[in-house]
Amino acid sequence: MPFTLATWNINSVRLRAGLVERLLTEEAPDILCLQECKSPVDKMPLDRFAALGYGHVVAHGQKGYNGVAILSKRPIEEVGRADYAGLGHARHVAARLENGVVIHNFYVPAGGDVPDRAVNEKFGQKLDYLTGMRDAFHADKPGKAILVGDLNIAPREDDVWSHKQLLKVVSHTPIEVEHLAQTQEAGGWVDITRKDIPEGNLYSWWSYRAKDWDAADKGRRLDHVWATPDIANAGHSSRVLRHVRGWEQPSDHAPVFASFDL
Repeated sequence: MPFTLATWNINSVRLRAGLVERLLTEEAPDILCLQECKSPVDKMPLDRFAALGYGHVVAHGQKGYNGVAILSKRPIEEVGRADYAGLGHARHVAARLENGVVIHNFYVPAGGDVPDRAVNEKFGQKLDYLTGMRDAFHADKPGKAILVGDLNIAPREDDVWSHKQLLKVVSHTPIEVEHLAQTQEAGGWVDITRKDIPEGNLYSWWSYRAKDWDAADKGRRLDHVWATPDIANAGHSSRVLRHVRGWEQPSDHAPVFASFDL
């Protein structure tokens, strides 16, 4: 059952429902995982997506903040929603496909502006959230699973526009990168995007602050597609749809795609 999956931090699914419809129409992934939906589930424009063939939905919503949703052409059933670090946020939902593959959709806390938990509570929450993910994967080793989402960390030097200049900037600090590495190792997760695109600068997020984001190209790869080792070799055709960042009134993230022959 081959399928194509996409992950996208939409930065308000109600505000950008038209962009979601455009992506679903132009690219037609079998599954689209959205983060930062900023809406309770009952207020999400799910009927508009169902009209395009995405009638199967698993979502965890929250008014004004966070929120994750999995839209699918194929039947899915919810199999969990974790609250790591006890934040009470809608940051995770998991769904199982009919072939048994479980898809985890995550929105890891951004962590605020100062990379010091002593003065910035949000940074501590981010590290604690990642620790919770790590411990969960240690306790219950995942199998036949895919993990996607805005993990809010760009781990590699070529995942950011300037490794040297961002070493003290939240999303690329050594302590965040180490926490993410421990989380990945705990589950045995394979970075599918970098398996397919092993070399070169690769970004999925560009700040709204840049006057010309495309020309400045000060990006970071914050959005990820991972898979467990038992199915990682089935993943292929990874790509970042950079041009979507240039659509009218866009999210500051671009969608990341991968296909799986399962």
